[in-house]
Amino acid sequence: MKSQIGEETGTRRKNTLAGTGMASILVSAWMLSVAATAQAGDDSCSAVRAAGTYAISDSGTVIGIGPRAAVALLTLDAAGNIKGPFTASLNGAVSTGTLSGTYTVDPDCRGAITFDEYDPAGNLQITATVAAVWDDHMRELHFVFTSAVRPDGAPLATVISCDARKKE
Repeated sequence: MKSQIGEETGTRRKNTLAGTGMASILVSAWMLSVAATAQAGDDSCSAVRAAGTYAISDSGTVIGIGPRAAVALLTLDAAGNIKGPFTASLNGAVSTGTLSGTYTVDPDCRGAITFDEYDPAGNLQITATVAAVWDDHMRELHFVFTSAVRPDGAPLATVISCDARKKE
């Protein structure tokens, strides 16, 4: 009888230890899963997450001049720089050039972009600032021009908005 009770107690102890070990493994796995989910679901925005190449299309009006439409393939780097080629039509006159500037991103996915547009000869055509918003896990960018200035310092009134999608 004694040996049967001893064996039973030993078996219970082994089962308890095995159960405790399994529970520890399950709790550890659950904690890792929660941490991974929290990280994957982190929708805070940053320049690092914004970095990439975007296909951009804008349209609107430059008051007193006429309608504007443009397309561009712009690259944003993790250091807050933006650059790339564009093609624009302003009141029917089509031009090409390059754009370069800087951008900022707030954790709530709002930001600002300031850039210069140059013609193919490298002459400054316009300096602009836009208010930006990223969405769809930073795969889309929307912005509206908040200022545009000619090289001589003359301001331009604009009503121009833009939609962009990050290339995968």
